[in-house]
Amino acid sequence: MKVKYPINLHKSLTFVVVLSLMAFYNNFTLAVWVYLALHGTYGIMWLIKDSLYPDRQWEQEVPVVMGILTFMLVSLYWVAPFILISSGVQPSLPLTSAAIAINIMGVFLHYGSDAQKYFTLKHRKGLITEGFFSRSRNPNYLGEILIYLSFAMLAQHWLPFLILGIFAALIFVPNMFKKDKSLARYPEFAAYKERSGLLLPKLFVNKPAASSEVEVADVTSKAS
Repeated sequence: MKVKYPINLHKSLTFVVVLSLMAFYNNFTLAVWVYLALHGTYGIMWLIKDSLYPDRQWEQEVPVVMGILTFMLVSLYWVAPFILISSGVQPSLPLTSAAIAINIMGVFLHYGSDAQKYFTLKHRKGLITEGFFSRSRNPNYLGEILIYLSFAMLAQHWLPFLILGIFAALIFVPNMFKKDKSLARYPEFAAYKERSGLLLPKLFVNKPAASSEVEVADVTSKAS
């Protein structure tokens, strides 16, 4: 099976799972509805993204056992809604607002950069060094981290943060370094790496002196 099948199954079930937890624990508070809207919609958008501009890495064939393990692994993301709904915890309105804002930024980075990557590489191969990728080499991973960070914030428990940290350490970071190693075959990668961050955008970049400034400096040094 393709590795995307268990992932897509998880995404498609998230809305139902969260809604079922709400019914089981009879918890229909504002924070829970906000969580359902954010995480449930994220799963739906993932399926739409996969149909419009699929990620090539999820097209790989894996054994069925590996597919089952993948589903079990990504199901750890359901820990956050379980804690939020079963505990009855009520995040403050400022915290809820912050989580929504972070989620929106994450969705923007994740789906926007994936779209740019897909349609750019569809028409030309090589480095993508503009747009979402101009200051960060992995804006899609940054977006995904922000999305799950917002879910953990609403749960207000250390476990969802730990799960996100484990995913980042075991999957996201190794994939980012693997990508850097692959892109290093392009001659212009060294310069691109200098002006971009691995994950977080590099906002301040030292610009090389203009050619006219270099020529003036050279003439001044010779005259002295």
